[in-house]
Amino acid sequence: MCGIAGFVAARAVAGRDVLERMTRVLAHRGPDAEGYFLDAERGVHLGHRRLSIVDLSGGAQPMATADQDLVIVFNGEIYNHAELRAELQSKGCRFQTDHSDTEVLLEGYREWGEGMLERLNGMFAFAIFDKVHRKLFIARDRFGKKPLYWFQRDGVFAFASELTALLRHPGSPRNESPIALKKYFAYGYIPAPHTVIEGIQKLPGGWCGTLDIASSRWNKRKWWEFRLEPSSAEATHEQCNRWAAELLEVLDLAVKRRLMSDVPLGVFLSGGIDSSAVAALASRHLPAGRLRTFSVGFTDPSFDELSYAREAAAFIGSVHESEVLDLSRAREMIPGLLARLDEPMGDGSLLPTWLLCGFTRRHVTVALGGDGGDELFAGYDPFKALRAADLYASLVPRAIHPALLMLASWIPVSHANISLDFKIKRMLRGLSYGEKLRLPVWMGPLEARQIDDYFGDHTAPEELYSEAIEAWDSAGEHASRVDRASEFFTRLYLQDDILAKVDRASMLHGLEARSPFLDLEVVDFARKIPHTVKLRGGTTKWILKRALQPVLPASILYRKKKGFGTPLGQWFRDKALAPEIPVGISGSFVKRAVHSHQIGRGDERLFLWCQHVLGEWRKHNACR
Repeated sequence: MCGIAGFVAARAVAGRDVLERMTRVLAHRGPDAEGYFLDAERGVHLGHRRLSIVDLSGGAQPMATADQDLVIVFNGEIYNHAELRAELQSKGCRFQTDHSDTEVLLEGYREWGEGMLERLNGMFAFAIFDKVHRKLFIARDRFGKKPLYWFQRDGVFAFASELTALLRHPGSPRNESPIALKKYFAYGYIPAPHTVIEGIQKLPGGWCGTLDIASSRWNKRKWWEFRLEPSSAEATHEQCNRWAAELLEVLDLAVKRRLMSDVPLGVFLSGGIDSSAVAALASRHLPAGRLRTFSVGFTDPSFDELSYAREAAAFIGSVHESEVLDLSRAREMIPGLLARLDEPMGDGSLLPTWLLCGFTRRHVTVALGGDGGDELFAGYDPFKALRAADLYASLVPRAIHPALLMLASWIPVSHANISLDFKIKRMLRGLSYGEKLRLPVWMGPLEARQIDDYFGDHTAPEELYSEAIEAWDSAGEHASRVDRASEFFTRLYLQDDILAKVDRASMLHGLEARSPFLDLEVVDFARKIPHTVKLRGGTTKWILKRALQPVLPASILYRKKKGFGTPLGQWFRDKALAPEIPVGISGSFVKRAVHSHQIGRGDERLFLWCQHVLGEWRKHNACR
């Protein structure tokens, strides 16, 4: 796992010094080595920071082919690189390294061109300089597990693994993006291709692009798209047994692929279904007593899952390591975390995820996790709420909806983790909007009307939530609401919230995080089974639970879901955390939210956390 940065500039701009500044910002992503490539004639500058995982002695970057025609900087892991290497060798390719997946990318690009992308099973963001054809090719993996930012401006095309690296380039844009900030408060994260800086974009997952160096023409395209194509097969008892067996087989193989490592490896273990499944399957492929699992917990039982993790570890037989943190100590670590965050991110579980990654990195360099299971197999609570929402919308006249919202506001505020009053109020708020907007409104820090108040101008909901609408519609006009919700969670929430959070939290510690549920074969399986076996009779992840019955006990498979959270609500109420109060209209809005939260009139924890993160980000990134 690594950090990459580079630029192509027609005019020299102290190129080596700029490249080194950009690359060294990424040192946490690659603490083991750094490397640089410069082609002064063509203005190409490539930088790399390395976290050594595979082929420790032979995988240094930037890496070039033997004839120097192609040069690559690469961040990620290609899990099927051994199979691709064998195929390329059968075509006469001679490799310089022993088992570097980076070199497989280089030779694969030479053999298959851009068509190589469809053969890759892994996570990646890379840039290949093609000297012969005078072009730069960049690409990002299907789900955007590895980040890639870029800008083109005043004769410069630049890219990097993090926004802060691009800001070290003197030609980088500097102004905040008004629409990106509005979307940040609408979703709690900034969806691709937007970034907090106007003029800098994220390359979305499943996209690639080519820069023609001679003309500076930049063309990008979508090379892969998540799309549900459910089977029309009837979900009979026998068919469900076949699906369950196939799911277990492909998931087991996905875990086995991700045990590839030349450095110590372990598994994040919360005791939930997804992480327990990964750990249980990993134990099949390692000698007894070799599997290491990791978890963190808190002294407050509302936010602690350690008992579940220990139960799962005992059943699996892993060597389990855990750390219990006092919440006040955890809170004291927030400024240090936010000072290093490359872009505002409003997910409240960022802190515990970062703490878990830091604890895990003391023991291993690679960790497998369960990300993707909820999105692919309908695991979130909103999936269960879809039918209730439809019933409510059909039975409750819109005229009395405001009165019900008012009544709900009188329910006492609880700052426990995912409390009942929080769920009720959120659901009612979402039901004020049409079905295409309910999910983001349920989950977002602010709703559209509040965002208008915060910014002092109007943005149409269709623009504010354009990504959510596109995801909802992408399932097709005859798709079920479960499938539409799955498209939303997988295309949008997974990429721009969950995977971004895990990438930042892990890489700030120089830890590589791997996601077996996002293996290409597992995803293809999930795309093709009907929603009726994902959500069945009110049971989420029904087919996954059935598939895992041979490897996990019912006490783990069917226990109540518990989120990975922190008591943000209590901290803001007790003034242990205080968001930045901006000037003008926004400042007045923030003050009202702070007051409402502190007197217990409302639960503003999500908004106040987003505001706090944004304020801290601004302190360390003077771009306003």
